[in-house]
Amino acid sequence: MSPEYLFGLVVCLLPVAALSGWLVGRREVGGRRNGRGAAGGLSPDYIRGLNFLLNDRPDKAIEVFIKAIEIESETVETHLALGNLFRRRGEVDRAIRIHQNIVARPSLEFDQRALALLELGLDYMRSGLLDRAESLFKELLESGAHQRQAIDHLVDIYQQERDWDKALEYTQRLEKLGNTDLRDRRAHFLCEQADALLAEGDVEEASARLRQALAVDDKCVRASLTQARLAMTAGAYEAAIRHLQRIETQNVAFISEAIVPLVECYRTLDRTPELVAYLERLGTQRTGVTPVLMLAEMLHELDGVDAAKQRMVDELKQRPTVRGIDRLIAYSLAGADGEAHESLSLLKEVTSRLIEQKLNYMCGKCGFKGRSLHWHCPSCKSWNSVKPIHGLEGE
Repeated sequence: MSPEYLFGLVVCLLPVAALSGWLVGRREVGGRRNGRGAAGGLSPDYIRGLNFLLNDRPDKAIEVFIKAIEIESETVETHLALGNLFRRRGEVDRAIRIHQNIVARPSLEFDQRALALLELGLDYMRSGLLDRAESLFKELLESGAHQRQAIDHLVDIYQQERDWDKALEYTQRLEKLGNTDLRDRRAHFLCEQADALLAEGDVEEASARLRQALAVDDKCVRASLTQARLAMTAGAYEAAIRHLQRIETQNVAFISEAIVPLVECYRTLDRTPELVAYLERLGTQRTGVTPVLMLAEMLHELDGVDAAKQRMVDELKQRPTVRGIDRLIAYSLAGADGEAHESLSLLKEVTSRLIEQKLNYMCGKCGFKGRSLHWHCPSCKSWNSVKPIHGLEGE
């Protein structure tokens, strides 16, 4: 154990030790008044506990302090604070011992025991003992205490266990209890069920879940993207186009996710002019650089490099982006030679490296960034909070 850790532990536990000394001292004073106590001074247990702390033996110190402070109504909060301290430090076994010690006392008031059960459930969750945590949170629900927190933690457990039926059930209970709108979360649970069914090869039932997700939340981009993918696999490209174009009205920030499959659908149906017109419209609506890059590539194929280059120049005048600059350099290299070609090649190398290194998605709640799209933020565990990054280095 490092000196820094020990120092931090001593600092955090000294108030607890002080309170234990005060409580024990108070009892001794009371005892002396009644003719039962020993002579004055600090409790021997209090002194022993401090010595254990200072000699790098925190386990022994905890045992001493627990024994020194009998769990009565006035000391429960002290025990809970001590347990929470250890859980925050990642020392869950110690937190469990302390909270179990509280729960085991039959003389606790209802509110105190309920709070101790809640904290013990959090200890179990932190240690990965999800079945034990689930049991405690359900016990709280039956008792009528800490309803919202218990349901919220149960939903978290069912998400970790990928039990989407129960996650849906308890999310609906949470909505009713808190009068909150969690439709987007429920839609994602249905999409998770659809993904599991697709992995099993049950396309029909998966499609039903996706339709249900959109019925729950008509703004669910994830459901539309999956529906489009299924339609393309079945050769239903017209339907896929409808699913993908719906994203523009669901959440325009995600339109970049639809561009590549849209191009494939339109090309397969040999409807290039319609695709060009659609991409042009998206470009004028400032939906990101991806539609413009795809449009420039199509202009390159249809009208030559000069038309593509001019489209990128027009775009960069309005909205400069690294990806746009990189594409303009690529088009400019085609007609360059000598020193100009060498300079442009160097610039292209720089922009390409920047694009390779940049992160494409960011969570709007915690700031997490990643290279791939996560519907469930890996950092803060929020649903539907990770979106494509827009701006100079993004869309």
